[in-house]
Amino acid sequence: MNIKLAENFRAVFYAPFYATHALGLFAKEGVSITLLDSPSPGAGIAELAAGNIDVMWGGPLRVIKERDQHARTGTSLVAFCEVAAKDPFFLVGRADPANFELTDLQHQKLAIVNEVPTPWLCLQQDLRDAGVDPATIVKIDDRLMQENVRGLLKGDIDVAQLFEPYVSQAVAQGAGHVLHAASARGYTAYTTFISTVDGMKRNQDAFEAMIRAIEQFGPWLAAHGPAELARVVAPFYPGLAQDILVSAMTRYQQAGLWTCRREISRAGFERLGLSMFHSGFVSAMPDYEDCIADCAYEN
Repeated sequence: MNIKLAENFRAVFYAPFYATHALGLFAKEGVSITLLDSPSPGAGIAELAAGNIDVMWGGPLRVIKERDQHARTGTSLVAFCEVAAKDPFFLVGRADPANFELTDLQHQKLAIVNEVPTPWLCLQQDLRDAGVDPATIVKIDDRLMQENVRGLLKGDIDVAQLFEPYVSQAVAQGAGHVLHAASARGYTAYTTFISTVDGMKRNQDAFEAMIRAIEQFGPWLAAHGPAELARVVAPFYPGLAQDILVSAMTRYQQAGLWTCRREISRAGFERLGLSMFHSGFVSAMPDYEDCIADCAYEN
């Protein structure tokens, strides 16, 4: 079975996908994977539509957004196999972590992620839950994450929304402390495999094998630990210092970020949908069964 798999973009929190590939777990399940780069986040969606790839990984947000605009057909996107079940972003700044509350952001200059929409959509809902109107936040939204690390160092921003490895790099450089982990809110459907309705039928056996391979990652990580994970996936992150990579993997493991299972959490899907709806990103709350492949329903 040969499958063309596109990554969403190169990110540390996608480590389970790279590790499963590097450890030969896909191959042991009888699937030959051609791993393809994506030129930008979400670009794999167009490749799926064109039939150039069989499956990609990315956020269910893209499935929800499509379903909000178009009724489900054979060419529609569906999500299956949950890998990152929690939000991988953190707030980093110079405040005292022991005393930091999300409500403090009302009085600070916050640099939000602009590379992808999901982090800010989710943080807005966290702010609403804390009684803060997101519109009142003084935010910077035109910089890349690495620029925001430099902004922390210069002192021209107070708090930056970052994912790894920028979190570990910022801490190592003395730019700030981890003030808040978005994973603390609990399940938020963040990364899954994505294919089409027709693609699920066409590649059923191969996708079942891929699910079995991904489900082996959790036991492997529990047995080998984050340092060994960092070693295995290091070739996917050229130029990234090994100590930073170990720090990043350790932080994500401790956060319980990765579930790596067939089913997609209903609670996590609902939380993502709530964040999208209340932020005006979609016109209605999404329906779980309409966006998730049949094989990935959580009972």
